[in-house]
Amino acid sequence: MRITDLRRFGLATVLALALALLGLGQPAGADTPDLTFSSDQASVTPGSTVNLTMTLTNNQATDIWFVYQSVQPTWPTTQRTDLKYAFTSCTSEGVSCTGTGTGSLGVNYAIPLAPGASRTVTLAVQIAADSGCNGTIGFYSYLYYEYNNGQTVKDGIFNTPGTTIACATPAQS
Repeated sequence: MRITDLRRFGLATVLALALALLGLGQPAGADTPDLTFSSDQASVTPGSTVNLTMTLTNNQATDIWFVYQSVQPTWPTTQRTDLKYAFTSCTSEGVSCTGTGTGSLGVNYAIPLAPGASRTVTLAVQIAADSGCNGTIGFYSYLYYEYNNGQTVKDGIFNTPGTTIACATPAQS
């Protein structure tokens, strides 16, 4: 190898190393998810209610002008036909739901939703007293929204925490 080739190789190596080190020094993106869920109980018995809290956050630099969202049972939940449940309420300011009394919901947000703003909804899920047990119910939500005056869209699927339906323990005699 000639000296000029070694110098070029050395210069390219030093530049690549510098760029790699600069890239490592950048802070990791700690973006807030567009949609988050939490549950007030991880396990319930038939006849109980579990409350799911859902928060939509506008992480964009412009207003959100259109939102489509649905909440559906997950595939494993649909396979347990003995598990009986229904959404009994959907409460929040600036949000309404369609489909209460069933196992699926449509969620309607008051818009526009300003950058950095969020809307939180509490979904009450009633487990029927005659529901099966030793199973887990879970839901997923498909979210689609438009921002940047409708010029840009974003969508995704988000999962709720699973809730175990435990069998009621018999009363002590």
